[in-house]
Amino acid sequence: MRPPLDLSLYLVTDTRLCGDRGVAATVAAAVKGGVTAVQLRDPDADDRTLCALGRSIQAELADTGVPLIVNDRLDVAVWLGADGIHLGQRDVSPTTARHQLGPYAYVGLSVSRPEQLAHVPDAVDHLGVGPVFPQATKPDADAPLGLGGLARIVRESPLPCVAIGGIGVSEAAAVRGSGAAGIAVVSAVCGQPDPETAARSLVRTLRPEVSA
Repeated sequence: MRPPLDLSLYLVTDTRLCGDRGVAATVAAAVKGGVTAVQLRDPDADDRTLCALGRSIQAELADTGVPLIVNDRLDVAVWLGADGIHLGQRDVSPTTARHQLGPYAYVGLSVSRPEQLAHVPDAVDHLGVGPVFPQATKPDADAPLGLGGLARIVRESPLPCVAIGGIGVSEAAAVRGSGAAGIAVVSAVCGQPDPETAARSLVRTLRPEVSA
């Protein structure tokens, strides 16, 4: 049986923000700090470059139990034998992704409006909901939902939801009360001088009972 995906602190990579440290080293540090899932995202990379980057991340994640999810690029996810894929509303069908990746893969889908919940295929395991707050890492994103919009989607969704978009430590505290299964972050970890410490700070906010 496939274990449930721990969405509590979901890292989405950003090659530019990782800078000279590099994506793989950033991921390794963030996982030490408490990241529970990693999504490989680089819309500007060609398939060969993205596959090489994915391999380097997989090497860092080996024996950690933290899964690697590929954003959008089904061909790359298949080539890497990734743990799953995350798709946007205009990407390949989740049903097609499920067919190609198999029954044990994690399939996520982005949702930005409540009415999209009526069209989520059975192949989907969880939803990425957002952007919740204004953000700068995805210029073509929809308008921010706000906490009220997030809470509504979480309440109406039959699937676990991970909140994304403009979430840092202060925002994480507010999101915690929405019922979301976790938060997805980009600049709050990739753009920080110490990704491990940044991740630990988010964990403390999300789970105050955890001593880190």
